[in-house]
This record gives sequence, structure tokens and C-alpha cells, in this order.
Amino acid sequence: MRVSIALGRLPGFDWSVLREERHFLFRRIADRHRAVLAVGELERVEAPDFDQFGRARDWYFATLPYEWDEAIHHKEEADPAPGTWFVPRFVVEWKNEEAWIHVRPSDEDGARQWAEKALVNTADEGSMPRIAWTLRCERERYLANVRRLLAHIQRGDIYEINYCTTRTATVPDLDPFQVFRTLLLHADAPFAAFARSDDGYVLCASPERFLAFDGRRVTGQPMKGTRPRSFESATDQRYKEELESDAKERSENIMALDVMRNDLSRIAASSTVEVEELCAVRSYPRVHQMVSTVSALIAEGRTPLDMLRAAFPMASMTGAPKVRAMELIREVEDGPRGMFSGSLGFLAPDGTGDFNVVIRSLLFNAGSGHLSLTTGSAITARCDAGQEFEECQVKALSVIDALHDDR
Repeated sequence: MRVSIALGRLPGFDWSVLREERHFLFRRIADRHRAVLAVGELERVEAPDFDQFGRARDWYFATLPYEWDEAIHHKEEADPAPGTWFVPRFVVEWKNEEAWIHVRPSDEDGARQWAEKALVNTADEGSMPRIAWTLRCERERYLANVRRLLAHIQRGDIYEINYCTTRTATVPDLDPFQVFRTLLLHADAPFAAFARSDDGYVLCASPERFLAFDGRRVTGQPMKGTRPRSFESATDQRYKEELESDAKERSENIMALDVMRNDLSRIAASSTVEVEELCAVRSYPRVHQMVSTVSALIAEGRTPLDMLRAAFPMASMTGAPKVRAMELIREVEDGPRGMFSGSLGFLAPDGTGDFNVVIRSLLFNAGSGHLSLTTGSAITARCDAGQEFEECQVKALSVIDALHDDR
């Protein structure tokens, strides 16, 4: 059992206090006015432990790569990777403007001392170094791969596929704490995340939720359809209206929604899967996005982990039918996705939990200095390959430009 220490209203958080921590995971849940931070690692577990009501018995945090071997439903040569579940030393939780630390009683003094260092006023971020990126798949090869995928669509093998490309850089002196603070400030991503495991960092400015849990209720929000933002209000409004009325973007979104509805129905109580919102357009600091919302009740005897396994990887990052789309993704992309299009999330003892989609994210290895940024788009029969390439660039720039926001 844990005790909860109320910290009251907090002026800010000093991300640099995490430098000494080899394992941590921060998640923002903006639409619930909530954020959580797992600090340290008491133990790694194969899976969360649940009570008779399907609620987690402790705080469990997870890093689930795209190739999470417990969930994938395709051939063994997919190079599966393990998901990591861990019980943190303590959890900092923000709700609205209040904060708490959830900690084992034996560690209460240590948690209070840690909080005194971390929860303070913070200085303005310094200037960010410009990064020299190398695109791994140049435009002509990208177009050729799209033509290959379109041939599969025309044959009826698939209806839609999420095709992604990566840019890389070597930045041995990158400060991930400064970068994430800047990214969080300027991207204002509702489902942002910051995670470290030894030398590996994920700096995530995700606008997309995978699954949220509240007791037996589960909610998914597949996102498909993108337009850039503009500083000129009339142009910005035009981009938004174009997205709202774009038949191709709506069809992409609905296909992803249909896959998720099917995934959830495998674990849901009978007749509880419901579409709450269809093709809504939401505006973020650098892009407009189209989002649909589907919910269900988890069947008796099932748990949130069962639902995660059934719906993973998320439909918005695979395609339809999911299994064949994932096979083709392995054939055309440059390598395993790893944490990109995986998920970072948590399950709490109060029956809540939230898992994002790891997109608009920087993956950094502090040992090698290797930095990567992957973006993708949905390929359908109605797509224009050149426009899909440009959409990938828009999404990448939404991250890159956020690091150098001069506004």
C-alpha cells in the first residue's frame, strides 16, 4: 500500500532533477487536467496485478514498443520486442493545480526530500541547437514504395496502410531534459510523454490517445487526417475547413475507427461499443487533426490489460486489414519501429489509466548520440503520393519547429 502526500499548489517542475534517475516515465493527460510521473523502479513485472474488480493493485507504468510481442498477431519473423511494465519508487500526480506524491510508507521521508528539489520555480529555457537531419528515405524512393503499396490496395490485399519514414541525426551533446521542456512548452501536446530507461529516452509530443480507462469503461481515439496551422487567421480557418470536408481524410479516419471498434468488441461486454464522436477536427499549436472517439465497457472477468493486448498496435498506425498491413509495413519500411507508434502509459489503483500513441516523438540514445524522428501518413486508393510525402514533412516540422519557436 502507498500513502499519498499532498503537495498543494505548485509553481513549476524542474526537469533536471530527473538527471540522476535511470528510470522514469512522465505522462500528460490534458483533457483530464492531469499528469503523472513515475520516478525510479522498485521492480519490473511481466504484467499488472488486478483485484476482483479489474483495478490495478498498485501503480503500473508501461513502455510498449510497436513490436510488443504479447500483442502482435502476425508471423514470428516480425522481430517481436518485450513490453516493459514496472512499479515505480513513487508517483507524482498533478490534478488541476494540485499535486500529490504516492509512495510506500517506508520511503516517505525520501519522497518529501525529492519533492523539495523538484517542485520549484523554473528558469526560462535556453536556446536550442540546430540539428542537421538526414532523411533515410528520399522522396523518389518514398514515391516508389507508395506505388508498391497502392498495387496491393488495387489487388484488394489491404484498404489502407500507415507508411512511415525516418530522419536521423547524431547529437552527442543533446540535453534531453532541456529539449523536452522546450517541446512541452511550445508543442502543448495533450498526451505528451517523457521516458528514460538507462541511455534510452523518448521525448514525445503526441496529440493522440490510444486507450483511456476509467473503471470498466475504455475509450479509444484514433486520429487520421492532418493539415498545417497558419499564422494568418483566414488561411488557418481555410485549412481547418478543408480537413473537415475532405472525403479522403474522413475515409481514412473511419477505416481506423472501424478497426478499433472491432478490436474493442473482442473484449467488451455485449452491445457496449459506441462511437461517441465521428471525424471531429481539433486544433493544436502546429497542426489541425481529425479525431474519432469510441468507447466500450470491459466484459466481466476481463481486465484493461486484455483490452490493451486486443487493440495493440493501434489501428491508426497500422492499416486495414491490420495483420496484412503490418506484414507490408515490415517489407517497405527501413527497420523495426521500436517505440515509435508504440505506447507509453499507466494503470492506477483508482481504476484509471491512459495510454498514448508515440508519434511526433524524438527517440534519443545518450550513449551513441543517435537521434531519430519518424513520421507517417495513411496510404489509400484515393491518395496522392506526393501529398503524402509532404504530410510526413509537415508532421516532422511540427516537432522540429517547436524546438525553435521564436514567438
